[in-house]
Amino acid sequence: MKKLLLLLVTISVLSCGASKTVRDSKKVIKGNWVLNKIDYSQLGTYNVKLLNDESKDCFVGSSWQFVPNNNTGIYTINNSQCSIGDRYFVFTIDEVNKETGLYDFLLKPTDEKYKSETKQGFRLSLVQLSDSNMQWEQTVNVEGKPFTITMNFIKQ
Repeated sequence: MKKLLLLLVTISVLSCGASKTVRDSKKVIKGNWVLNKIDYSQLGTYNVKLLNDESKDCFVGSSWQFVPNNNTGIYTINNSQCSIGDRYFVFTIDEVNKETGLYDFLLKPTDEKYKSETKQGFRLSLVQLSDSNMQWEQTVNVEGKPFTITMNFIKQ
C-alpha cells in the first residue's frame, strides 16, 4: 500500500512539472539575443509601441538576455534616437496553445527587482526557436482586423 501511495505521489509531482519540450526550450533560449528584424503582416506605416515601451525602430538592434532558471531577463534599447537603457522582465514558456498550435510566450515588464507595478503582461506566440534563431508573433486588432507583428532574433 505504501509503495502504491509513493508511486501515485511521484506520478502526480512529475505530471505537474513543465514538459520536456518546455524544459528543452528554456535551455535553448538561455543566453544573449539580438532583435534584428520586425515585420508587420500588412503593408503601411503604423505607430506601434512594442511592449508598451518604444517603437519598432527603437527595438530593432536591441539586446536581450534570458535567464531561464529564474524566468527573468533584461532587454536593452541601444538606439540613441530612443529612450536607451535596460528594461527588466519575467517570462514563461507555456504548453502548446490548442488554437494556434504554437507555444505561448508570456512576458511581463518589471522593475530592477523583477516586481511588476502594473501586473500587465504580453502573450506572444513562440513560432520558432533554434540554437541560433528565435521568432515571436503577436496578433493584435487594427480597425477590427487581425494584425500580426513578427519579431526575429539572432543568438549571440
